[in-house]
Amino acid sequence: MYDFSFHRPADLASAEGYLKAEEAKLLAGGQTLIPTLKQRLAAPKHLVDLSNVAGLTGIERKGRNLVIGAMTRHAEVAGSSVVNKAIPALGTLAEGIGDPAVRNRGTIGGSIANNDPSADYPAACLALNATIITNKREIGADDFFTGLFETPLTDGEIVTRISFPVAAKAAYLKFPNPASRYALVGVFVAKDTDGVRVAVTGAGESGVFRVAAMERGLSKKFSGKTIDGIKIDPSTLISDIHGSAAYRAHLVGVLARRAVEAIAKTK
Repeated sequence: MYDFSFHRPADLASAEGYLKAEEAKLLAGGQTLIPTLKQRLAAPKHLVDLSNVAGLTGIERKGRNLVIGAMTRHAEVAGSSVVNKAIPALGTLAEGIGDPAVRNRGTIGGSIANNDPSADYPAACLALNATIITNKREIGADDFFTGLFETPLTDGEIVTRISFPVAAKAAYLKFPNPASRYALVGVFVAKDTDGVRVAVTGAGESGVFRVAAMERGLSKKFSGKTIDGIKIDPSTLISDIHGSAAYRAHLVGVLARRAVEAIAKTK
């Protein structure tokens, strides 16, 4: 690592103050940032740890929404009775992230702000039409995930919580990389009174994306067979040593159908 100054503020105002320093970087869980620092691929002059900032953790049901603090760890989401009653698919998603060490250190806000193209939470945010709340504004999921590791977050902006509308039914299925547990392909399907949303992670060259054709078809007829006639264009998908773009395109269809069938079986 390169030398840096370490700060652990106790409140949001202090964190905002430290972020005004030259080349300051937030530490939300560190599952991506710490390895990057160790490899000397990043060299912030100031590291601002959010772990002690009051008010950034917690899970609560607020009417038709499930609100999760940005510094809530994956293991807490996975084990939460509130989550598993309101949106069971979100608990399943969190349980499948990495390994126990990652789940007990990584945070939902850190994952979303990093916007890794193979991360799980972006698919949940997009499919559930979540709202990402920061210290400055509220951003809809459709406007938040703007590209590969890119979001509209500006200098000094901190994700404080995420609000998930509680869908009538939802399911998340992924084909994980056997080593990292990142999604080679992951598909989150959410069904509600106003229609169906389908989000895919792990496959897109530009990161998480929605499948409009599946959403239109499933909104008319919610059946696994609806997926069969819908093809995914592999020209926009990732191709690497783990799987070709064509293979990923095939997996999107397979996992989407399985997610729909899983939802159809739930009461």
